[in-house]
This record gives sequence, structure tokens and C-alpha cells, in this order.
Amino acid sequence: MAKGRPHVFLSARGDLLPRWLEAFPAAIGARIGDRVEADVVPSAAWVRLADEPVAATLEKARRQVGAAVPCIVLADHPNDEEALVAFAAAARGYCNTHAAPELLSRIADVVAQGGLWIGESLMQRLLRATSHLPSPPLSPANPPWESGLTARERQVALAVAAGAANKEIARQFDITERTVKAHVSALLGKLGVRDRLQLALVVNGQRSR
Repeated sequence: MAKGRPHVFLSARGDLLPRWLEAFPAAIGARIGDRVEADVVPSAAWVRLADEPVAATLEKARRQVGAAVPCIVLADHPNDEEALVAFAAAARGYCNTHAAPELLSRIADVVAQGGLWIGESLMQRLLRATSHLPSPPLSPANPPWESGLTARERQVALAVAAGAANKEIARQFDITERTVKAHVSALLGKLGVRDRLQLALVVNGQRSR
């Protein structure tokens, strides 16, 4: 996030949970619908859901902080269906209200780089859905995704594209989760993609049939 720009946490009460402050010591709390000081340009708006519909809550938040400020939804009882509604309403992230400070910082970094933060459960659903994509014709400008990968990297890429989590991949190939993470990181760099979902789109969109 932009250096020196605070994170704003919007909620029905306008309070700040201790773990939010641990992640972002300069965070500002405000009630949803209240005016945010004119000289405050947030890095991101974290919007804690209450009783109103997700889309309506996000619309109020954007009126407070500006349409250009990315909004991340905080849910006390997160579920995939609500997450999908949030992303349809242009949220940039969705997570548990009580997520650990370290996770909040990771989410902020992903969103700052233009990515989306999608929970693990929803991510697995999306990854599995990409397996039904039709394969585009290969051409010199569109070489096989396997080009330049090691045999193990190809195996891990296929497992990720099938929706497997790191723990499942580690068990499948009898390697550590740390090794799986290293392979995934290498795959992202070699294939020029930002995250697991984009990796799955590349693999499933070009898989030989």
C-alpha cells in the first residue's frame, strides 16, 4: 500500500479490533456512512459487514472513501456465497473479521499489487471450475504451458489446476508443504501469472486432451 496512507476500517460501531491495530498501527476506525476526514486518502477500506446486504454496504463505503480506494470485506461468519456477492460488487478481498494480523498484512500486499484475495474454500471451487475450460489452439505465440518446466513443476501445476491445496499436493508427492510452496512460487514466475487462479487458467486452458 502507498507509504504513509492509512487503512480505514468501516463498521457499524466504528471501533478498531486489537488485531487490526496490530497489523496496521496507524489504522483509522469509522462508522459505515459517517464522513471520513477530507484530508484522509486511505490505502484501503476494510468493510465489516453487519445486517445490510453486501452490495449496499460496499456502496456506502465507496461514497465515504472514494471509488478509487480498494474495498476489502470483513465477515464475522464468512461463506463462499457471500464472497461471490462481494466480488460481484467489486470488492478486492474477502476474509474473516478475526483473521490474524499476519494474514491481514498479506491480504493488504496482494490487493496493493492489483490482485484479489479469495479465501481458500472459494479458491478451490474456482480452480476446479477452470478444468472445464476449452483449450485454445496452440501456436508459436501460444506455446504449451509445460515449456521450460521441470517434471515436478508440471506435476504440481496439474495438481494446483485440479484444485488441490498445498497440504494435499505435499501428501500426493511425498514432499513437504514448504517444497510445494517453492514449486508454486517458481511456477508463478515461469508462467508469468500472479496467483494460483491465473496458474489454473493457463494450465486448464492449454491442457492436452
